[in-house]
Amino acid sequence: MIAGRLLARGMIAGCLAAALAFVFARFFGEPQVALAIAFEAARSAAEGATPEPEMISRSVQASYGLATATVLYGAGFGGLFALVFSFAYGRLSFQSPRVLALLLAVAGFVTVVLVPDLKYPPNPPAVGNPATLALRTETYFVMIALSICVAAIACLIGQKVTQMRDAWTGWLCGGAVFILLVALVQFGLPDVNEVPDGFPAVVLWRFREAALGMQVVLWGSMGLIFGALATPVLTGRTQRS
Repeated sequence: MIAGRLLARGMIAGCLAAALAFVFARFFGEPQVALAIAFEAARSAAEGATPEPEMISRSVQASYGLATATVLYGAGFGGLFALVFSFAYGRLSFQSPRVLALLLAVAGFVTVVLVPDLKYPPNPPAVGNPATLALRTETYFVMIALSICVAAIACLIGQKVTQMRDAWTGWLCGGAVFILLVALVQFGLPDVNEVPDGFPAVVLWRFREAALGMQVVLWGSMGLIFGALATPVLTGRTQRS
């Protein structure tokens, strides 16, 4: 019963956070996408290639399409976030739902977004070889899976050290193990460098900044909103108990 209510609130928090992330992406990310598309169109025209017809117009992609994709993404991750929160609450030493939700949001952002993006950062249109799309997609999701596994291993080691020593030592050991294993994983996976000659470096850099900023807004807002929505549910349960 409690888990179902938390799941619903997680999806609501994810949708609200996604709406904020959409606003951020609309103002900071879409201008860089437009510049990248203009570069691609100019390169195709110089090569004499026939431009491909648009299945969906840019105006729809930048508005309804982006909003729909972002909200669905937020709802999905909001539900997963609520399930992880339900498992962690009561098992960790954090008694405040708000604090736990925010810490889980930070951990989720680092594990699912930041670590994979350090190895395979997002690219705007015109960057990337279509022939390697499958390989790039596969390696990116492998990086996410390995990052989650590394985070789980680091948490287990940190918990063991905490039981033997103290919480501060456990946090330090867990963090050191996480950084070391992430470095080894990233070193072992293949690099991808497919930026075309002449592509504006500032456009690439600002697009990646906007993509990372969108994720910061999404995960940060989701942690804050979910913590506020989950507190009355868990407080009411505690009072009844």
